Amino acid sequence: MQTVTIPTLSTERLTLRAPQAIEFATYRDFMISPRARFIGSFDVAAAWREFAAGMGHWALFGYGPLHVVRDEDGALVGEVGILNHDEYPELELGWTLFDGFEGHGYAAEAAYALRAWAFAEHKFPSLVSYIDGENAASIAVAKRLGAVEDPGAQKTDPEDVVYRHSGRGRLQ
Repeated sequence: MQTVTIPTLSTERLTLRAPQAIEFATYRDFMISPRARFIGSFDVAAAWREFAAGMGHWALFGYGPLHVVRDEDGALVGEVGILNHDEYPELELGWTLFDGFEGHGYAAEAAYALRAWAFAEHKFPSLVSYIDGENAASIAVAKRLGAVEDPGAQKTDPEDVVYRHSGRGRLQ
């Protein structure tokens, strides 16, 4: 049997930890909602495959998604991850906030912590965030992280903009 180690990371207000099966309902409800429009179109089965694929990242690559939990009350606020999807030309740093948790800086705080871990642990030369050009909130998060738009980066969706993260980026 293979043992998979998934880190737990802490920030000032958040804990980033392995997703738990019991949390699938929250994940599913977000993924099948209109709010997931920037990620794609999902039904329940596709949401399960995405959830399970995220967990498989940890076994295959040693990185993947972490669930973001607010320390003050244990609320599951979203997910942040390093993703190696087969259709993406590069490794992606991605984030999602579940309904009601937007506007508090949680996405940037969590993404900053995971990015720092990823650069320290895996020595990646860079990471990218593929963001729908109409997703102003995620573009703002990328900029807050100090990522720089990379118009020359390869992408699979022509509507996306690509923001490049280096190991030197700061939370602004």
